[in-house]
Amino acid sequence: MHSVPSAQPSEPTIASLRDTSGDGSGDSLARYWTFYEAVADAQLTRWLPRRPSRVLDISGGHGHSAARAAAAGHTVLEVRDPERPGRPAPGRRGDAGRTAARTVPLVADSGTLSYLADACVDAVIAENRVLSRHLATEATVTEIARVLRPGGRVLLCVDSLTLGMALLAERNYWAHLSDVPSAEVVLVPWPDGTITRSFSSHQLRELLADAGLEVEWIRPRTVLSPSTVEHVLGESPRALQRLVRTEMGARQTDESLGIHLLASARRR
Repeated sequence: MHSVPSAQPSEPTIASLRDTSGDGSGDSLARYWTFYEAVADAQLTRWLPRRPSRVLDISGGHGHSAARAAAAGHTVLEVRDPERPGRPAPGRRGDAGRTAARTVPLVADSGTLSYLADACVDAVIAENRVLSRHLATEATVTEIARVLRPGGRVLLCVDSLTLGMALLAERNYWAHLSDVPSAEVVLVPWPDGTITRSFSSHQLRELLADAGLEVEWIRPRTVLSPSTVEHVLGESPRALQRLVRTEMGARQTDESLGIHLLASARRR
């Protein structure tokens, strides 16, 4: 495992980033989460297949990914976990009917896809950190590879090792931190009692390769820091789209910076 830089002291504390769903509810970084969501939408739009396809979304029904994929003309099977079923994101008024018609909701376990046939989908979306919440991530990624047709792709978002280390440090888990450089699996206890799994880019690359997936790229969800985004949008609220364009044009990097890692991989 390569070394990972610690959180910059000028950045907000992890306590202010605990709302990692990106909806900004009750969060002091509301402007950053608005930016985060806009970037996620732009990244998904750029990534989606150009031709109408069959898409599996295992993000849990808490984001906009299924609705956005359906609005782009794809047929979407949206898996919602029984314990966190979520609700569909509202669509634009003119698109709501067409989006609903292209989305098939299914309440099932997103960690085990045994209810789906082999090679039955063209693309898989695993947003909203769903693979970090499934601690046996290897099994879930193997299932994703199984249901993808040859040449099919997966887009996924996980907690970065930077986030995991910062959470451990903030809670004074120094003994756990000292084990991180040699750990193959990094599990992080959150203040609310949940446990998630954090990844370095190297770990994520190995995980995908072991499942028979060819990594296309790995990058931080956002290169621009929360403090930078908060400052710019605080000075000029209309700068949001300019910031999103800057983020989308930033140089691709697989360094484990930022709180989340985004990856695209293809089934061989």
